Amino acid sequence: MEYMFLPLRRYADFSGRSRRKEYWMFALFYFLLLGALFVMSDITGGDSGRFGSPLIILFGIAILALFIPSLAVQVRRFHDQDKSGWFVLLNFIPYVGGIIVLVFMCLEGTRGENRFGPDPKQTAMDVGDIFN
Repeated sequence: MEYMFLPLRRYADFSGRSRRKEYWMFALFYFLLLGALFVMSDITGGDSGRFGSPLIILFGIAILALFIPSLAVQVRRFHDQDKSGWFVLLNFIPYVGGIIVLVFMCLEGTRGENRFGPDPKQTAMDVGDIFN
């Protein structure tokens, strides 16, 4: 659960590295939130009902509010693989760009320290070793 909200705590932090778990848990949170808003909008009658317009506005606010953290966590995922954050622009290639980025988001990061910082997996293990 902590990994779902970690990108929100690091809202516009484009430096450093993020684990796959952090990226995918945030993606799950993002889709569950938007899915819940969509279902609520559908139940209340969409844009024609009494509650439709506020839900559509809330839907738009959620997308805008989560755009920066989702972009930042994607950049940090590329950093974890020792790639430039500019690889995010692959999303703009029609048809195949999203698939290419999806594959990159599934790949494991480089082990050990790279030019973007220490390995987030190893840092998490070091904290556990302190308390053993």
